[in-house]
Amino acid sequence: MAFQIKQKGPVYDVCIVGSGAGGGMAAKILSEAGLKIALLEAGPKYDPANPEQMTQLKWPYESPRRGASTTRPFGDFDAAYGGWEIEGEPYTTKQGTKFDWFRSRMVGGRTNHWGRISLRFSPRDFKHKSYDGLGDDWPIEYEEVAPFYDRVDKMIGVFGTKEGMPNEPDGFFLPPPKPRLHELIIKKAGSNLGIPVIPARMSMLTRSVNKDRSPCFYCAQCGRGCAVYADFSSSSVLVNPAVKSGHVDLYDNAMAREVLTNSEGKATGVAYVDKIDLEEYRVMARVIVLAASAGETARLLLNSRSSRYPNGLANASGIVGKYLHDSTGSSRAAFLPQLMDRKRYNEDGVGGMHMYIPWWGDNKKLDFARGYHMEFGGGLRMPSYGFVNAIESMNGKYPGRDGQMKPAGGYGTGLKDDYRRFYGATIGFAGRGESIAREDNYCEIDPNVVDKWGIPVLRFNYTWSDHEIKQAKHMQDTFEQLIHEMGGVPLGNKPGPETMYGLENPGRIIHEVGTTRMGNDPKKSVLNKYSQAHDVKNLFVVDGGSFVSQADKNPTWTILALSMRASEYIMSELKKQNI
Repeated sequence: MAFQIKQKGPVYDVCIVGSGAGGGMAAKILSEAGLKIALLEAGPKYDPANPEQMTQLKWPYESPRRGASTTRPFGDFDAAYGGWEIEGEPYTTKQGTKFDWFRSRMVGGRTNHWGRISLRFSPRDFKHKSYDGLGDDWPIEYEEVAPFYDRVDKMIGVFGTKEGMPNEPDGFFLPPPKPRLHELIIKKAGSNLGIPVIPARMSMLTRSVNKDRSPCFYCAQCGRGCAVYADFSSSSVLVNPAVKSGHVDLYDNAMAREVLTNSEGKATGVAYVDKIDLEEYRVMARVIVLAASAGETARLLLNSRSSRYPNGLANASGIVGKYLHDSTGSSRAAFLPQLMDRKRYNEDGVGGMHMYIPWWGDNKKLDFARGYHMEFGGGLRMPSYGFVNAIESMNGKYPGRDGQMKPAGGYGTGLKDDYRRFYGATIGFAGRGESIAREDNYCEIDPNVVDKWGIPVLRFNYTWSDHEIKQAKHMQDTFEQLIHEMGGVPLGNKPGPETMYGLENPGRIIHEVGTTRMGNDPKKSVLNKYSQAHDVKNLFVVDGGSFVSQADKNPTWTILALSMRASEYIMSELKKQNI
């Protein structure tokens, strides 16, 4: 039916689907080379400096719901247009398994509201099978990616310190912000336990890197999008400059349905539904770059069926959608009595942690194969009455100002006094770890369900293995050790085996990768080492789908580096007329 679809624009050099980390980087690199680009995004335009979209520095009472609830998963003012559930865009699960799929429908995608934890993979992360025999090695090594990591560091900006840790490769760092008080307490406890606590590595500017972006002014609201572009979001740092170059046509509210091909099997364009006029269009291009997210790209390929590609485009191997995996996550909170009655001062800082715990263990001595890092929060944030669980942990009583134990509860002056006493005295820990990539964790097309645009939806099949469950147990045991060492009171009951030690549902950490993995063998992988489809030479994937394994790091910095690498390979191949 492709001949019936209305065509938009000229025949472009490159059509990119998705404007997040991978798509934004591809648009910037390719447009700087003078190529004519079509950039398709399923959501609206977004600019955190636009007064109509800006939510930075607003108070809860400025919400239409006055802070009582939210229409967004991370709060009314968060820069996330989407969520795990989107009206009219369902997904399903199979055989009673669970998977929570987060979609962000906006220019810049999920980079607008992510934690901006910007970690490189280590040399071992690319070759885990060689170490523990599980999963597969990547077809590339750290040394091949390192020059691109370096360039991403310098282009975007990341703060941190050089530590010389094999599992945490050093980069080009901006000065880190000073630790907050609770972070210093955690660092002291970690030192006593032999657990490293080091400055975080996050992509907020502590000093300028170019004239278009100002340094962070420490409002701690990075999740709302930054009006001065001090934090990294693809929308403000990559897409905006690419569009301003004049070489990029941005098609927003364009819901991609299918990659089009010709009789020779070559990709020729992308068919999409315009979410405003509900008409179907096509954009034609010499090269197609998919960066819609690991799940959405797999869906697009599996829905791109033809007589030549009956199992979906680039899927002769049958691997598209398989080896799906997400980071593990488990968390715990605590109350620190020594932080009661704190002196008040501005402790906002960047939107997130100033320090973190990288993986320090030796998995050969443990009963699970892969590591995790630990994130933490606390301090003098927006005040809340958050010590009820701590009171319950002290048998319903807590120390009053006179040193005597007093009963929980109250109102009026006593309640206000309690607010002030407990303000800033709670902390939270979150573990984020690596799961094993397995073929039996996958997404596929549901044969019976379509979204409101008439596009068949994904169906997920996903379970955690014993490695992930035992890793979560180790997280919880470590949380308890640190809390005890700090003299804290754990909040609530410690998660046990009945909840897989608090292990979050797959997909909940929003780090899903692996559905279009790269490899040297076309029978066991979808892409080659340059993110190019084995079956379709002018088709590339530059989102997390290309990952062979996740590592215990957030995937964004590696997505950016590999997209830059793939984009320069595309330019080289175009010059050689190979694609």
